[in-house]
Amino acid sequence: QVQLVESGGGLVQAGDSLRLSCAASGRAFRPLAMAWFRQAPGKEREFVAAINYNGANTYYADSVKGRFAISKENAKNTSDLQMNNLTPEDTAVYYCAAAPTTTSSSYYYPLIRTYDYWGQGTQVTVAI
Repeated sequence: QVQLVESGGGLVQAGDSLRLSCAASGRAFRPLAMAWFRQAPGKEREFVAAINYNGANTYYADSVKGRFAISKENAKNTSDLQMNNLTPEDTAVYYCAAAPTTTSSSYYYPLIRTYDYWGQGTQVTVAI
């Protein structure tokens, strides 16, 4: 079983930057792809960014492309999400997710059902 713990959320002003971190612990029998999703009040959970098991490939939602960057440190099984030029529309609970997959197909990474493990979430609030 794999446990995920997010950190780094908080309250920032529009235009600021924030860095979220996710640490995976426990036993994973296969390399982990990792991702970030978010859920705003009254809205469905949506894909933000993902990175494949070895960090070679990254995937982003159009709404964050060019502003957010996902990274992964394989030795420590951690993933960071660097968020720049934040806007109030980025306000949400951000969830880290992980999947024991090595797929090279981009189709699967934005899908919630791809991921077996989820963190508890961390709140990001962007004020005007």
